[in-house]
Amino acid sequence: MVRPEDELRDRFAVRTESFSHAGFAAEILLPRAADELIDVSEFNVDERLPYWAALWPSARALARWLLELEEPPAAPVLELGCGVALPSLALRHRAVDVLATDYYEDALAFAAANAERNGLAPLRTRLLDWRDPPPDLGRFATIVAADVLYERRNAEALRWLLPAVAAPSARVLVADPGRLYAADFHSAMRADGWAVAGIAAREEPSAEGVVSRVRLIELRAGTTSGTPAG
Repeated sequence: MVRPEDELRDRFAVRTESFSHAGFAAEILLPRAADELIDVSEFNVDERLPYWAALWPSARALARWLLELEEPPAAPVLELGCGVALPSLALRHRAVDVLATDYYEDALAFAAANAERNGLAPLRTRLLDWRDPPPDLGRFATIVAADVLYERRNAEALRWLLPAVAAPSARVLVADPGRLYAADFHSAMRADGWAVAGIAAREEPSAEGVVSRVRLIELRAGTTSGTPAG
């Protein structure tokens, strides 16, 4: 039987990045370079770019926060825009039921392979278009996402997606490195009755050594209180 990782190695030039924090250590498999995966035909149809193929500082920062929580996040958990799924892997390390979702099937293949190669329980994955969530997706007690507000259309789609997938009093944790559309997203969510608060920040280097200041933003459904995230 061919392992998922072997299939990916047949299709992609790959590399690995190491991650360790709070008793969890992983070697993350990912494509050698995201730029090598750019498909002009896909971009022309839907402006798709393979952002999923990098391990961003925000994903590392979010994974650290999830590992540091005194109590694991309430399940079930949904990860949006998971890419190679480091935050979901951190949650599986803590035995949390998590569904990793992305707009790219290849991202989900890497996510599942990374769970297997790091000795974790199988990771549930699902293809998800934020603009058209399937009715059977369900609702989640906790929703996490790393660096997903880099385009206006992402922020707008996320605004309408969250009410459709959040359970009552759900907690949403978004790690953001100061993207242009983050402030507009926060304002829109407050206008919709959500509490939005910046609850933590940390500096996180990329694989190239460039340091990003990543903020953890918490959104709570069904309330209007909270400290402005800015």
